[in-house]
Amino acid sequence: ACVCEKNKRVTNCREASGVCWCDSIGSRVSVNCGTLTSKCLLMKAEMAHTKSGRREKPKDAFEDTDGLYDPECENNGVFKAKQCNGSTCWCVNTAGVRRTDKHDADLKCNQLVRTMWIIIEMKHAERNSPLSTESLDKFFRDIITKRYQLNGRYVTNVLYEKPYITIDLKQNSSEKSSGDVDIADVAYYFEKDVKGDSLFQNNNLNLSIDNEALLFEKTVVYYVDEIAPEFSMKSLTPGLIAVIVVVVVAIVAAIVVLVLTRRRKGKYVKAEV
Repeated sequence: ACVCEKNKRVTNCREASGVCWCDSIGSRVSVNCGTLTSKCLLMKAEMAHTKSGRREKPKDAFEDTDGLYDPECENNGVFKAKQCNGSTCWCVNTAGVRRTDKHDADLKCNQLVRTMWIIIEMKHAERNSPLSTESLDKFFRDIITKRYQLNGRYVTNVLYEKPYITIDLKQNSSEKSSGDVDIADVAYYFEKDVKGDSLFQNNNLNLSIDNEALLFEKTVVYYVDEIAPEFSMKSLTPGLIAVIVVVVVAIVAAIVVLVLTRRRKGKYVKAEV
């Protein structure tokens, strides 16, 4: 009966009081097509597509998380603070990004910690001359406020340092009202647009500045939470752990050699390491 312009991963669309409502794939939650769909429901819909074999799972889903997963969402579309994959569980922020080590099912996540600052960093392809800073600033502010319906006061910075473009979105819990679009949802829609996998229905993002197409080589999203994440040594990569172990063993070995050498000379001298 209607088309969901801002979300193509929906079904059973119908119009009510001039508003197009559709069921989000994978969760059957009814979403308002007049605004952005929550990131949690979008991720769940994407996983549903992947499982059904109708589309290939993105090889580069998230550079700042463990990858795409099938999330648990509240009835209003926000992420549940605790997410699990079988018997393995972890805590997430409002952007659905893991912020703790992975534990068993007994893990307690007392609150859903808010992501108050999102940094989107893009690297454009090689070019002879730098882009216009003024044009970049206007282009991305217009895109974010008009296409993604985010209040302009939450776009705090558009910085250009050739070849990197950085966009800062800041929105803490005291600033966000019930009618405001969430910066996590905006960042997710934007990232999909830049990577050529738009969530909009037949409305791809035209990345053209001053009548010149802009190509990106890499896009990375960073998240800053209102409460610092709770990672331990367990979250270190095996390679980094191996380096730490080697350094510690080397220091201990040097101390042992130094002590034995002093003893052979017939006396013990305190050494500083």
